[in-house]
Amino acid sequence: MQYALMSFQTDFTMRPDDLAREVEARGFESLWFPDHSHIPASRRTPHPQGIELPKDYWHILDPFACISAAAAVTQRLKLGTGVLLVCERDPITTAKQVATADFLSNGRVLFGVGGGWNLEEMENHGTDPKTRWRLVRERVQAMKEIWTKPAAEYHGEMVRFDPIWMEPKPTQKPHPPIFLGGHGPKARQRVVDYCDGWIPIPGIKGEDVASGAADLRERARAAGRDPASIAITVFWAPEDRATIDGWERSGVSRVIFGLPGAERDAMLPTLDRLASFASGKA
Repeated sequence: MQYALMSFQTDFTMRPDDLAREVEARGFESLWFPDHSHIPASRRTPHPQGIELPKDYWHILDPFACISAAAAVTQRLKLGTGVLLVCERDPITTAKQVATADFLSNGRVLFGVGGGWNLEEMENHGTDPKTRWRLVRERVQAMKEIWTKPAAEYHGEMVRFDPIWMEPKPTQKPHPPIFLGGHGPKARQRVVDYCDGWIPIPGIKGEDVASGAADLRERARAAGRDPASIAITVFWAPEDRATIDGWERSGVSRVIFGLPGAERDAMLPTLDRLASFASGKA
């Protein structure tokens, strides 16, 4: 089991470079950064967990800037987007950002993607929420072409471009692993169709990790994929050994603990406690 952390980096929390140093020093495998370009002031779309939206969401720093800052001060720590809202981002520009980050970090990028939940946010980017998953699929497929072909082109329903040159290619071959965040059978089928891993959040929309993992394996076999080739990473994992051990038996290979938005002095005790739990000393 790999242990990782996720942090909402903002203008009032511990800096991503300082945080990354501390996370690597405590032996965690990876650090993940979420993505929101903005939050519409209307607040028409409720938070998926039914809570009042924390201000972290509209103070959040850009994940690629965080990855660059973190990569510059670490050697082993993997760095992920958790998750990047590709339905709100141009695929050619995003392919360049991912490839550059992977190149500069010497192959340490983990590429988490998703379709998002805030409908007004998508609409502000010109994305129709009803078709966002088709858009996610085409943008991911187009980025794969850019990362793996000398002269890439893509001609889909929603993403189209003639042959282009883009270098450098990612350090990881054929590209950084792509993890899709989502819930339910449709999300797991998307993982099988065009991704390398699944990111569930336990309890969201009734998601049960163990049964979802079993369903994912069956879908992989039906599609002719080796189930072992699809990694499962659980977001917002609880500090509960029995739960995590059960997930590991069901095929989960990584759990991610959420960090509170806090300054350095308030963050370090949380890091120490989670590191003790991950090492089995808690």
